[in-house]
This record gives sequence, structure tokens and C-alpha cells, in this order.
Amino acid sequence: MSMNRNNSSRLFSIAQKVMPGGVNSPVRAFNAVGGDPLFIKSAKGSRITDVDGNEFIDYVGSWGPLIFGHAHPQIVSAITQQAQLGTSYGASTEVEIQLAEKVVQAVPSVEVVRMVNSGTEAVMSALRLARGITGRDKIVKFEGCYHGHGDSLLVKAGSGLASLGIPECPGIVSSLAEKTLNLPYNNVDQVRELFEKEGKEIAALIVEPIGGNMGVVPPKPGFLAALRDVTQNAGALLIFDEVITGFRVSLGGAQKLFGVNPDITCLGKIIGGGLPVGAYGGSREVMDHISPVGSVYQAGTLSGNPLAMAAGNEMLDLLSQEGIYETLEQKSAKLCEGLKKNVDALGIQAQFTRVGSMFSMFFTDQEIVDFETVKSCDTDLFGRYFNGLLEEGVYVAPSQFEAGFMSVVHSDEEISLTLEASRKALTAARGQLVE
Repeated sequence: MSMNRNNSSRLFSIAQKVMPGGVNSPVRAFNAVGGDPLFIKSAKGSRITDVDGNEFIDYVGSWGPLIFGHAHPQIVSAITQQAQLGTSYGASTEVEIQLAEKVVQAVPSVEVVRMVNSGTEAVMSALRLARGITGRDKIVKFEGCYHGHGDSLLVKAGSGLASLGIPECPGIVSSLAEKTLNLPYNNVDQVRELFEKEGKEIAALIVEPIGGNMGVVPPKPGFLAALRDVTQNAGALLIFDEVITGFRVSLGGAQKLFGVNPDITCLGKIIGGGLPVGAYGGSREVMDHISPVGSVYQAGTLSGNPLAMAAGNEMLDLLSQEGIYETLEQKSAKLCEGLKKNVDALGIQAQFTRVGSMFSMFFTDQEIVDFETVKSCDTDLFGRYFNGLLEEGVYVAPSQFEAGFMSVVHSDEEISLTLEASRKALTAARGQLVE
């Protein structure tokens, strides 16, 4: 018997009249998995509750930032106290300095940081900065890496585009798209080949140091170091998009984990404690090209807004506590080992990837190394599995091409409940496949 989701369905029908597709971000529409999307009323800790009163163990965590779960008391308190002093001034505050100091202290390559309001904004600003510094136009990215919806980067992007099956995005100026060069992720030979041919015209290479928008795709050993060498030799800038990985896989992000420093780092999600935020940073030499010191212009009324800064300060203080990342590792390992036992016991072909508390289960027999291997997945099977999990009270991202995220507050009991739900959902999904 299906759980009651009548109120969600009712709201979705209303939403479709006033919002494109009934949503403000495409993957929320559940197009990749079928059925009407959930409308969430509240969330606390590791659980979310929809408008019909159904409660789910949540492994989306607002797409990654909620390492301490929903509505953490200290973060809520910080936001509430700041809101009583005013929500936005469009002027400088001490709280933004405090957060900037914490980011600079934690992230190896960052000496100076500029706060913005989203990951997309951070990436767009970083690309403009790279072009401004080098006087070059071309950008190199990797297929399946999603860097927000800026025009330069909606070319062979992963995440929502992959979920919706959109090959390219209309509305992108062709001359701009031609300046974006795409390569397969984890393929060093093709990177070297491209830079030998066009290196003098390339302003920057941008990469998710751990693929997180085509599901989790870890970098092969030596891949990131090779990108550092190639860009340096060509006089191009290396940009790490750590919007997902920054403060998620370690306190200093993926660059700390792998020991490779980019020229510019883009951050988001976590450093706002769940509120809208983004940032980009690098050495003082690089960042001094930005206005008002330099001539590369970028501005924003809500940049460094006090609500996000207050939440971010509390978040980074919590992350600095001893044992946080070890706890995340232990919980994530337990979940993924259990999921693997389930698919093995049922004879279902699946691949598992994980870096710390980011993880994916891909329904394919191919080793996951890039976007092509990710696209070999059985998305119909995933859709049935997703809906089976929902029925069992577990919420994962409504797309095969998205990562899962563990929080500190997921209990061992909840992980065990998740594994039992997974076994039931897999059994039902496989049964439908046999039919």
C-alpha cells in the first residue's frame, strides 16, 4: 500500500500554474524517477517531514551542506540572534571578517576570499577573474562536471542536465560555447594533448576535484597533480570547484585531502551553514585583480549577508571539533558496506563510489571513472529503487546522477533501518525487472 502523498500532489498541481514545471530547480520535479515530488514542511536532525506528515531519513541534506543535520540548535540560534539585529545592510560587518578568517585558515590555497551568494556566482566570478588575469578567453572543463548555470559552463554538464536528458542548453551564445573546451574526466593524456595544441589560448581549467554532480566520481591517483602541472606550464589558472567538497571531505576540502593546491577555489553550501552562500578565493596576488583593488569587476548587495555569515561561522566552529570527519567516515563506510552486501545478495549489478561522507551507488557493471561510464547506468531500475525507498521512509536524491551525503547526526539505528529499506526496495525493483 502506497503512503499518502495527497497534499504534495495537490501542491504540485498548484505550483505548476505559477512556476515553470512547478519547481524552482529542475531536479526537484522528480522527472527522472516518476511521480509527483515531495513538498517538505519541516526537518530536524537526519529526518525530513512532508506536508502529508510522512517522515523520511534524509541522505540529501539540502544537497550536501547539512553535515550536522537539519535545524541544528546552535546554527538556528546564530541565525535567530542575527535576524533580530537586521537581515541585511548592504554594508560591511564584523561577522563576514570572522568567517573569511576561518576559511583562509582552513583552506590551503586561499589567502584572500570574496563572499558571494551561490556556487554559480562564485564560479562565474572565478572564470571572469581568470580571463582578466591571463587576457585569454578559453576555458577547459570536464564532461559531467556541473559548475552552476553560468553560460560558459552549461556545455556537457552533469547533474540536472543529465537527470533531465538535456544534451545542451538552448540560449547559450554559440561564440561563448565555442570558448569552452570539454574533456573526459580522469583522462590525463587528453588534457596534455589539448594543452599542447591550445594552451596559449586557455585562461583556466576548472574541475570538481571529486566529481559530485554525475554521482561521486573520485579522481584517479595523479590526476589532480597532472592538472596542476599542465596548467602551470601553460600559464593558465587551475580552478577547483569545491562547492560540494569544500569542508565536506575534510576541513580544508579536497585540496587538503589530495595535497594539490589550485590557483582559485570556489566554495559554497557548507560555509553558509545551510543558507545561500558562495565564495571564491586564492592567493593575494590573484585576488588583488578584483575590484576595488584591481580592475576585474564583481559586486553584490547580499554578498557577505549577515544571516549566512552568522550561520557559517557557527558551522565552521562545529566542524573544527575533534573527531567530526572520523565520525562521518565511520558512518558512511557502514552504510555503503551494507548497501553493497544487499546488491551482492540479490545479484544486482552495481558499482559503489565514496570519498568520505559523499557516496553513490550506480546501477551498472562498468567501473565508474567518467561521465561515459556513469551514463551506462540503468536509470529505470534506479527510478524503481528510489520510489521503493520512499515507500520505506528513506529519501535519497531523485536522480541516479547525484551524490548522497551522510551527516554526523545519522544514528546507527537509522543506518540499519536504511539498509533494511534498501533491501526491500532492491527486491521490489528487481522483481519488476523480471516481470
